[in-house]
Amino acid sequence: MDKRLLTIQDISCVGQCSLTVALPVISACGIETGILPSSVLSNHTAGYSGWTFHDLTDDMPKILERWLTEKVSFDAFYTGYVSKTQIPYILEIMEKAARPGALRIVDPVMADNGKLYTGFDEDFPQEMKKLINGADVIMPNLTEAAFLLDQPYKADGYDKAFIEKMARDLAALGAKNVIVTGVSFEPSKLGVAVYDGNKVEYYFNEKQAVSSHGTGDLYASVVAGALLRGKSLLEAASLGADVVVEAIKLTAGDKDHWYGVKFELALPYLIQRLS
Repeated sequence: MDKRLLTIQDISCVGQCSLTVALPVISACGIETGILPSSVLSNHTAGYSGWTFHDLTDDMPKILERWLTEKVSFDAFYTGYVSKTQIPYILEIMEKAARPGALRIVDPVMADNGKLYTGFDEDFPQEMKKLINGADVIMPNLTEAAFLLDQPYKADGYDKAFIEKMARDLAALGAKNVIVTGVSFEPSKLGVAVYDGNKVEYYFNEKQAVSSHGTGDLYASVVAGALLRGKSLLEAASLGADVVVEAIKLTAGDKDHWYGVKFELALPYLIQRLS
């Protein structure tokens, strides 16, 4: 039976993020990809003057009921941007629609640059901990890690001992493997810290001159697809970083393309690396 992954996150119809990234990227990894939209937005919320928003929480239990009737099941679950009220439904889906040994991959999307995203209240990190407990892989950035651990956010000035304690403390919340993104020990390098329950390993790229919306979704989607393809945790984490850098480079210089990265142009690179 071919492997099938379900990704649960919002659809921003325009803007190259969330499900509009996850579906093509994981499909390009050769993995059948099911989707469960948590909400539908006309466009993402960074840089546009406004947007429409439609919540799909009430549809989740109905969809699960239909799947169970049709005997639909999944080898992996990958969550992105979801709301607090959706987490109990998602946990039920992960329990009832799972094939034996199904992976739970959680990108705890909720914050960046020291602040929670608009629309998330202060108790959201406590609810996210419920999704992390039992996850096979979590991928917080430094801000999200700080919120999950109830500690102050440090943008810089940290060392390896700090990052490695952070990774171990995140695992203590119930996650089997941890990838901390946005780690940097020198100005010219940016990368990830990968903790497999035993040791922390690092992978770095040259830091790019620009930061772009949607790169976190691109990263997490590559990691999820690569893991389903049998890559190790460090291999998947490294490939995700390389694909993000490739997409940023392919977008650089196009001033009209401010709303995301041209990840589509990086898909041949991803496929070649997986071959």
